[in-house]
Amino acid sequence: MGINANYLLNLQHISFCVLMEQQENSAEHEVQQKIDVDRILRDKAGKKAKFIPWFVKRWLKKTLHQDEVNRFLLGRAVGKYGVDFLDECVDYLEMDMEVKGLEELPSNEGGRYFTIVSNHPLGGADGVALGKLICHKYDSKMKYLVNDVLMNLKGLAPLCVPINKTGSQSRDFPRMVEAAFQGEDNVLMFPAGLCSRKQDDGTIRDLPWKKTFITKSIQYKRDVIPVHFSGHNSDKFYNIARFCQKHKLKMNLAMLYLVDEMYKNVGKHFTVTFGKPIPWQTFTDKSKTPAQWAQWVQDIVYEL
Repeated sequence: MGINANYLLNLQHISFCVLMEQQENSAEHEVQQKIDVDRILRDKAGKKAKFIPWFVKRWLKKTLHQDEVNRFLLGRAVGKYGVDFLDECVDYLEMDMEVKGLEELPSNEGGRYFTIVSNHPLGGADGVALGKLICHKYDSKMKYLVNDVLMNLKGLAPLCVPINKTGSQSRDFPRMVEAAFQGEDNVLMFPAGLCSRKQDDGTIRDLPWKKTFITKSIQYKRDVIPVHFSGHNSDKFYNIARFCQKHKLKMNLAMLYLVDEMYKNVGKHFTVTFGKPIPWQTFTDKSKTPAQWAQWVQDIVYEL
C-alpha cells in the first residue's frame, strides 16, 4: 500500500488524553476536547491516510472507546476544571477507594510542600484518583509532573505545570521539573514513567524508578510522601507489553490499550495507602546514589 511505517509509530500517541482534538462547541461557546481518530490519522499520515484500511480505523475507534469518551468529555465533563474535573472522572469511572494514611499527613503550613511519589499500576485512572485525593487534602495545592496521558487533558490544565511545549515533551521535561519544584504546590510524580508491568514471578510492579524526584527533593528541601495504589490491568495488556519488550519494538503498543483497560476497571475497588513523609535529609547520605535511593523509596511503596 506504500504506507510509511511512521504513521504506525504515531498510533501509540492516540489515547484518551494524548491526542485530544480542540473543537468549538457552538452551544456552550467553549473550546472542548474530543477524540477524532479519522482526523488524527489524516494529520499524522497526510495523504497516505486514505490507504489505511477501514477495519484498522474501526478497530482504533473501538479500542480507544471513541464514542464513550466523547460522550463524557462533551457531556458531564463540560465546564469542569481542576479538582471538579477530577471528581467527575472518579465518579464516572465508579472508583471505589479505601484510603489509608491521608488524614495523618502534615499540612502545608509554613510553606512546607511535598514530593508525592506513587506506583503506577493503571496508567491513567490511578493518576486521576490520586490527584483528587491530594487536591482535597491540600486545597488544590498540587501539580502533576507526569510524562503520560494525563498531561493533555484540558480539564487538568489548572493542575499541570504551565510549560509551553516546543518540540518533544521529552526535551521539555527538565523545564517542567524545575517549574514544578520552584512553585508553591505539592508535586505528584510517577517515577517509573510508564504504568506497571508483570514480572517473571507474576507480580505487578513498576519499572525501575528514575532518580529525578530524589535529586530535586534534596535541591528544594522537600520531604517525600510515598504512596501505594492497588490494582492491575488485564493479562492481555501485560502480554502485549512483554511482546514489545521481547522484540525490542520502538512502538509502545500497550499504550493503545490504556483506555480499554480503564473501562475494564470501571466499578472496581482500590486501596490507596499514604506512607509517612521521608525527610529530604535522608537522601543526602552518600551511602547510596540518587538512583539507589529512588529504588529504596520504591521498595517502601510496595511494603505499604
